[in-house]
Amino acid sequence: MAPGANIGPNGAVFEATHGSAPKYKGLDKVNPTALILSGMLMLRHLKEFDAADRLEKAVADVIAEGKYVTYDLKPNRDDPTAVGTSKMADAICARLG
Repeated sequence: MAPGANIGPNGAVFEATHGSAPKYKGLDKVNPTALILSGMLMLRHLKEFDAADRLEKAVADVIAEGKYVTYDLKPNRDDPTAVGTSKMADAICARLG
């Protein structure tokens, strides 16, 4: 869930710190939080503080509610109520209003 930022004098790259996880490509299974929060870091870097704060709060609210989260955020990883990547991302977007 850790976002990443590599910021230099002539550019910046924002990415999930865990890498791309190609074995999960197309499975709609992985937690999108690290990549979404990397976007939040980018917004802060661009001095879009209000947008960054709203995005960070939306992520925190979805996780706290626990309804639209991926299997790794459930108390039991076999929880049938876990959602996929896209549904969790959709829930975060919905929180943004």
